This record gives sequence, C-alpha cells and structure tokens, in this order.
Amino acid sequence: MTALALDIGATKIAVGLVGPDGTTHEVGRIQVPPTGVWEACRGLLLAAANGSEVRVVGIGACGPVDSPVGLMQPINIPEWADGFPIVSAVQEAFPGAAVRFAIDGVCLALAERHFGAARETPDALAMTVSSGIGGGVIVGGMVAVGHTGNAGHIGHVVVPGSTDPCACGGVGCVEAVASGPSSVRWAQERGWIGETGKELAEAANEGDRIAKAALRRAGIALGQAIASAAALLDVDLVVVGGGFAQAGEPLWRPMQESLGAHARIGFLRDLQVVPSELGDRATLVGAGLLTALSSPV
Repeated sequence: MTALALDIGATKIAVGLVGPDGTTHEVGRIQVPPTGVWEACRGLLLAAANGSEVRVVGIGACGPVDSPVGLMQPINIPEWADGFPIVSAVQEAFPGAAVRFAIDGVCLALAERHFGAARETPDALAMTVSSGIGGGVIVGGMVAVGHTGNAGHIGHVVVPGSTDPCACGGVGCVEAVASGPSSVRWAQERGWIGETGKELAEAANEGDRIAKAALRRAGIALGQAIASAAALLDVDLVVVGGGFAQAGEPLWRPMQESLGAHARIGFLRDLQVVPSELGDRATLVGAGLLTALSSPV
C-alpha cells in the first residue's frame, strides 16, 4: 500500500512517495496553474499512485487554513482564496485513504525537527521566505498547531513603521515588505527592470544599487520580525529556508544586523539564525511525516 505526500505552495505543487522510515521522495512537480488547481493536484497524485492502493495522504498547504474542517483559503492562489475543501477532495480521489492536513509552516517545522537543522533543538522557529513568508513553531520538541491550524504564521507579524498593504487585508506585515514578490515590486517602483526574486538577488550580489537596497530593506524587516517572535516564544534557534532566503549576503547581513539591534534581552543572547538544510523540499518532507500520525493535525 502506498503513502503519498502533497505540497501545495503559492507557486508550485509537488507530490512524493513516503517510505516506511518517513522519508519522502519527490516524484512530480508543476507550477500552480491560474485555474484548475485541484485538477492539477489530482493529476499529480494519481500519477504518483500509479494504480496502487493509497492508504494515507499527507498534505502541506499554503495558508491560511482551517485544519479542523479541512479547508484551504490561500492568499496567493486566487481560485481558492474563498476556500477550497482540500481534505474532502483528496478523500474523494482515494476513498479508502486516511488524509492528514496541515499548513505548510507546520510541515516545515516537522521536517526541520526530524531531518533538518532543529534535530537537536527542542525550542525553535522554522521559517520560509519565498513568494510568501510562513513559519512553524517547535516548543518542547512538539510542533504547535493552533486552534485553526495557523500557529507560527510569522508572515503576518507587523514590521515597525511599515504601511505597505498586505494581500491579507492588513498593512505592514513582514510578508508585504520582505517576500520575494514584495521586494521585486519595491525595486521596480524605483527603476529596477528585472522580474523575479532570483534576478533581484543576482543583481544585488553583482552590486546593483536598487537591488541591494531592496534586499537590505527585506533583511531589516526579517530581523525585526524574528527578534519579536523569538522574544515571544523563547526559542534559541531560527531556521530560515525558501527560495528568496538563498539571496545570500545582501539579505542575510542586514537581517543579522537588525536581529542584533533588536534581540537584546538577556535570554536571547544565544539565539542563532541558520539556513535550512532541506531547501525547498521541507514542506513536502513534513507532509510525508504527517502520514505517520494516528490522527489528523
């Protein structure tokens, strides 16, 4: 019998086969289409199952989510922004399978706790900085979920002084300031002619003035958000992954400087912020780990 993992992100959908030891091997990946998102997910899942009986599916989804009712309401997938019943859809595709569902940040934290940089650290924050900003919280070795399933959603911590509008409807969220698309928009408004976060990072590393300023702005905001979250949660490790987090020194230096300026209280003196060891596989790996749970997250 087969166990599957499904990662539904803001820009990509990935599916994997889960082994008996909880490790997940990716077997399919596509970009999120503008329409027909469920049909795309279903096609990937059926191809991965390859006609075998599926006993369990773990789903890691961009949020917000309503875990108790199995609903996705992703800000960055317009077709589903008003809600999509992902759990019931997967159960209809595989009637005999159990379905485990969690926001991508919970899956990220599970993955970092079991296979990543937080293996030896019982109190940590795991983050992804990409097309959006998300996170998951590890407390006493356990991953926090929250009553709706959205615990750890650091992307909507408010950056001091920012009035940037966020897709969530609020203003000043760190996602509205420091995500890849937000940083690209800020740079374009000041004359930069690139299109993607990867291009922005490359330009910054090559010395482009506007690109460097955009990444510095993002890094400062990330450092502020991390300092606030670390003080609230009393963690001693923050693991940062995601495509935009790989921008290198132009992002990481101002992030560390900002963190040093704000995380000054004594119990944060040993706080470490490190890159993820799992890269963009982390949510899929965490979705695979959900399949081992005895009940839905």
